[in-house]
Amino acid sequence: MRSWPIPAGVAALLDTLRGAGCEAHPVGGCVRDLLLGRTPGDYDVCTSARPEQVMALFPRTLPTGLRHGTVTVLTESGAVEVTTFRREGGYADGRRPDGVRFDVGLAEDLSRRDFTVNAMALSPEGAVIDPSGGQADLARRQIRCVGDPDRRFAEDALRMLRAVRFAAQLDFTIEDATLAAMRRNAGRTARVSGERVKAEVEKILLSGRPERVGLLLELGLLEHLYPVRTAPDLSGLGAAQAAPGPRWRAFCAATGFPITALPVSRALRRCVLHPEAEQVKQLALSGGELERLGLEGPQIGRMQRRLARYLLEHPGENERERLLQVVREWRYGRNGL
Repeated sequence: MRSWPIPAGVAALLDTLRGAGCEAHPVGGCVRDLLLGRTPGDYDVCTSARPEQVMALFPRTLPTGLRHGTVTVLTESGAVEVTTFRREGGYADGRRPDGVRFDVGLAEDLSRRDFTVNAMALSPEGAVIDPSGGQADLARRQIRCVGDPDRRFAEDALRMLRAVRFAAQLDFTIEDATLAAMRRNAGRTARVSGERVKAEVEKILLSGRPERVGLLLELGLLEHLYPVRTAPDLSGLGAAQAAPGPRWRAFCAATGFPITALPVSRALRRCVLHPEAEQVKQLALSGGELERLGLEGPQIGRMQRRLARYLLEHPGENERERLLQVVREWRYGRNGL
């Protein structure tokens, strides 16, 4: 069987659970990333052990989701979410299961998951347990729901945003039936919290394919926040610095999306609504140099803001000598006299 580079702390956690007579498997995104040759950002484990048993087996735990069977175990390799095999009840709020039962095995636990590429686990021998065809979808580079996509999205509307996010991060396409179901169920995203929407949109914007955020608009997944009637040109998003402020600013500028429609930090809101304020901090020309040119007090601040607005349109000109030339031209004319 194949040997996987499982971190020592995660391997020890698995050994402890199995030594107590419980099933335990790495599951979900970490398996997907290992199969893709990527280093997983974190590890999740599913197990037959009940939450109270997990807490009894490990000295350092956090009861992060006991109602849904999840305990976070703190290991030498970082925090690991350990979740008991579960069957979920109804989804009255379209986001979270009304209740869960822990009387199922691994196969049923995997069948409740969102996408096939996230519905795989590793056996103790290193074999990939893949009942939904996740490996084939990795080979096809596509995102596909486990089972009926309409049912998956009725259970949790956030999954539609996650589908776009995974497609952007992995540079995958979304399988046709899954995409059609997203279009049919787009109105359900109105029930997703603004915090969750903001987090998913930001992950798309910071991905290697930020222009894929346009799919959210095309499918109507953000319709409840900002209806878009014409397809915006998002081809320039990748040219913006890969940081939240610049990417959100470029997205809002290209689409007209109101940043105030989402719960964002004051700093991010200011960065989007007043980009010149952030640009002032990056000026290659200091306030002292402006003072030596004869500007005083409030004049210096006004000139800095004017230069900042200029650089938003001419980003390649943020060099001391060029900015000195620009200031002289503004004050004295083209000859700088």
